Amino acid sequence: MAGRSEGLALEPLWHASQGAVDAVDVRGGPLPAELANRYRDDLDIPLRQDRPTIIANFVSTLDGAVALGPSEPSAGGGEISGFSDADRFMMALLRCVADVVIVGAGTVRTGRRHIWTADHLQPALSGAFAAWRSELWLAPQPTTVIVSASGNLDGTHSGLNAPGVPVVVVTTRAGAERMAMGLFSSNVRVQVAGDGDRVPVGSLLEIVAGLGARVALCEGGPHLFGDLIRARLVDDLFLTLAPQIVGRDANVKRLALVEGASVSEGRGRWSSLIDVRHAGDDVFLRYRFAP
Repeated sequence: MAGRSEGLALEPLWHASQGAVDAVDVRGGPLPAELANRYRDDLDIPLRQDRPTIIANFVSTLDGAVALGPSEPSAGGGEISGFSDADRFMMALLRCVADVVIVGAGTVRTGRRHIWTADHLQPALSGAFAAWRSELWLAPQPTTVIVSASGNLDGTHSGLNAPGVPVVVVTTRAGAERMAMGLFSSNVRVQVAGDGDRVPVGSLLEIVAGLGARVALCEGGPHLFGDLIRARLVDDLFLTLAPQIVGRDANVKRLALVEGASVSEGRGRWSSLIDVRHAGDDVFLRYRFAP
């Protein structure tokens, strides 16, 4: 469907002055012409040497809502962004430079027909995405990493059955046993990360690193993002501000209230704004977290 900001470029408004970075330590660079028409700059992701670089991407309303919660079980990022085409392009661009896309089980259940690739968001640009990934020496598609402690996943979900898109489900031992009783595509692999009732983020990081990933993109949900923030594992946050307000609804999940990210608990992290751009009424912010 044609959405808000259809075809608009993400025009740069401000960029922080950065020191020189050795090219071998960066993923990205100049974009192919078709993509550069929409994103008017190079896109550089600094690579860490000690672990995979983790970037996160969220769209938020002006009052901080990132998900509509149980009251709107079918509502995902599209409802938050007002179905912004520019936001979908930004998501696609980040997927294009990622080795893996990490999503929580709740996010998976919200979008039953979603596939976590750049092509799915911007099919008309699939050739440009493929060319850039090839130029960057990346696999044709990023691996989808689904975090589900319970293993309660629908084997018929489109994102678990897309040809050429590998899927790794990171779960607990009980979750793996549950999945063993279901029917899943041959491209779905299960990795056990502990015996408890939650997936430890440290184990998740080890599994992502074991996949050979240098850049991991987290697309939520907010609790998974909160766990990564609490563990000081998020390096950059790409945040789209959509021009709408949802108001005071107890079911709304807000980025500012992510579990485990409260400054009052001594777990907050300072971040620096390093890039601002806009497409129509959408504002695109990029923050870099202090080590």
